[in-house]
Amino acid sequence: MPIETGFENIVRRGELMAMHTWFQLGGAAEYFAEPETPDQLLALVKRCHAEGVKVRILGRGSNILVRDEGVKGLVVHLGAPAFCEIRFEDRSVVTGGGALLGQVVTSTVNRGLAGLETLVGIPGSVGGALHGNAGTRTGGIGQWTIQATVVSAAGEVFQRQADELAFGYRQSNLDELAILEARCQLEEDNPRELAKRMQKHWILKKASQPLGHQSAGCVFKNPRGASAGEMIDQAGLKGTRIGGAVVSERHANFIIAEPECTSEDVLRLIDLVRNQILERLGVELELELEVW
Repeated sequence: MPIETGFENIVRRGELMAMHTWFQLGGAAEYFAEPETPDQLLALVKRCHAEGVKVRILGRGSNILVRDEGVKGLVVHLGAPAFCEIRFEDRSVVTGGGALLGQVVTSTVNRGLAGLETLVGIPGSVGGALHGNAGTRTGGIGQWTIQATVVSAAGEVFQRQADELAFGYRQSNLDELAILEARCQLEEDNPRELAKRMQKHWILKKASQPLGHQSAGCVFKNPRGASAGEMIDQAGLKGTRIGGAVVSERHANFIIAEPECTSEDVLRLIDLVRNQILERLGVELELELEVW
């Protein structure tokens, strides 16, 4: 059975992925869906599982590079209100996996709940942030997370409790298909002091990252005890260009996509940078960017 049968109002064929990623690059998805409810999502995932169609979950597209040839299977975007709810229960914030991380951060600060304010300026959705344990050098979102509701590739829903969750540097064991909801246990604090701390983190982040360009988040993970950006800078690779892809002069762990850029340009530049760092510094950089 075609996967769109019965889902004609939420499934489209040939959706250009460049419209949905920060890089604004890449080909089309074979199928693209925007379910409006969790029930629709589960039914669609079960259909794909039965038909052997691969499913990928798209958050806000801030750390994804889609290849020029596009994506086989189904890409699901969880942007509907049903997946983006934010609510408070005592000192906990419970948020949908599709909610913007930035919105969750500001909401907790306004509520006088401390913990997430250092994550200000990190793009993307809560689901993506949890999957990769998004954070700064002071810690990640995982240290505050005590519960997650997830969906398996077969369309089954179950809860993961705190003792079942494991978070490391830019990684977690939340590797199921999708994160429907998460609960973070925070600490009470003065909203004004929290707002000041958040503003300080925001200023520092924006002072060091490229603005007004087509780019994604950091391309490489920081090696243990070191900075990938500083290594790339040390190797003299700022400003290095392949086609329309350029290593940012402002922060070397960002790649800028100029108007004529293709995904292949970015991939070739990534390979060049990795090879140069390995050759010159003996360090093999690991991708933080996800390539589809």
